[in-house]
Amino acid sequence: YMMRKWLIEKREQQNLTQEKVAKRSGIQRSYYSMIESGKRSPSPFVAMKIATVLSFDWTIFFNQQSNKMTHGEVIK
Repeated sequence: YMMRKWLIEKREQQNLTQEKVAKRSGIQRSYYSMIESGKRSPSPFVAMKIATVLSFDWTIFFNQQSNKMTHGEVIK
């Protein structure tokens, strides 16, 4: 599985903990942690909730290229 560095960066840019993002998204922190680490993929519904909390396009979860981005690359 591939670590979602872009997701971690989005969360850290907003000074949010995994717990806060999970709570605001209506999911368990453990589930959110697995999404960040790439062990689980969110359903479209959960992806939309996380994207709303962190202000990004939810479809990025389902774009293989974005999940392989390395640190420093711009997400469009």
